[in-house]
Amino acid sequence: MAVTGPDASDGGPLLLAGDVGGTKTDLAVVSVAGGPRRPLVRRRYASSDYPGLAEMTAEFLDAAGLRVRAACIDVAGPVIGGRAQLTNLGWRLDERSLAVELGLDRAWLLNDLVATAGAIPLLHHDELHRVKEGEAEPGGAIAVLAPGTGLGEAFLTAEGSGYRAHASEGGHAAFAPAGEQELALLRTLWRRYDHVSFERVASGVGIPNFYDFLRDHEGMTESPELGRGPAPGEDRTRPILEAALRDRDPDPLARATVTLLLRILGAEAANLALKVLATGGVYLAGGIAQALRGDLGSAPFLDAFMSGGRFSGMLERVPVFVIMGEVALLGASSEGLRRLSARR
Repeated sequence: MAVTGPDASDGGPLLLAGDVGGTKTDLAVVSVAGGPRRPLVRRRYASSDYPGLAEMTAEFLDAAGLRVRAACIDVAGPVIGGRAQLTNLGWRLDERSLAVELGLDRAWLLNDLVATAGAIPLLHHDELHRVKEGEAEPGGAIAVLAPGTGLGEAFLTAEGSGYRAHASEGGHAAFAPAGEQELALLRTLWRRYDHVSFERVASGVGIPNFYDFLRDHEGMTESPELGRGPAPGEDRTRPILEAALRDRDPDPLARATVTLLLRILGAEAANLALKVLATGGVYLAGGIAQALRGDLGSAPFLDAFMSGGRFSGMLERVPVFVIMGEVALLGASSEGLRRLSARR
């Protein structure tokens, strides 16, 4: 794919922004003058085609014919001490090494959900789907959850005239059941895992866990369609979701699986909202949240979200949104430009 975009005529220092995933990587060049929504060039790469990020970005910049001063790259995983390990790719990333290899003044690595959170203040109304009414408090903290393959969490706090995104690994906190059925689920999962986190039950990896629990321990009947199992190498999550969400004749066991997911996801969204006092709203990101956006406005999710005991009244006032589309690259661009401007 050829690099395309407007002429680099905005002026000011240029930033390389990137959103790195196990399957694909999006790269862009943005300027301080043009801002994060006006990339000069942008391109998507197959991540596995390259031995490392430095080789990919060098090729991108050569094709673009642009010289950048700094880079801000988000990655799927924790960033500690300026370093990150991408399990699915085998890439080891280091801010200092990347800056040296590309001849940059500075390179920054961000967690991908921190980048997604950083994009929230920039989003337009048509990039958000409201699933719960509420009144966001100006300057109030914002909670962000992304039920994808795993469960990503982050939050934003007010800083100056804007917001600052913060990392969290709250998805790996221990799952707390909120009823007899969830307690039975937890006991079942304890037989398989030493530590049962919310990620095990409120994400894509949790959907097969729910399905098996409802079939094997709750006695629900499995349809011949889903009983055949997925094709070799296919993830079980997708066919279960598709069977649950089809308009005509949804699969009962798959539907019950989604209902359980919605209830537990609602409880964890409330947990995060209470922990960061998210009076500015709760935002859900990722493909699963987008697929479930119609169901997120229904009782299983909303009842669990507002069951906050003495703080139920606060949670009732918190609006909840689904972020539509992919926005991590926008967030990485915005954060990188903020840091680049601060160094000028």
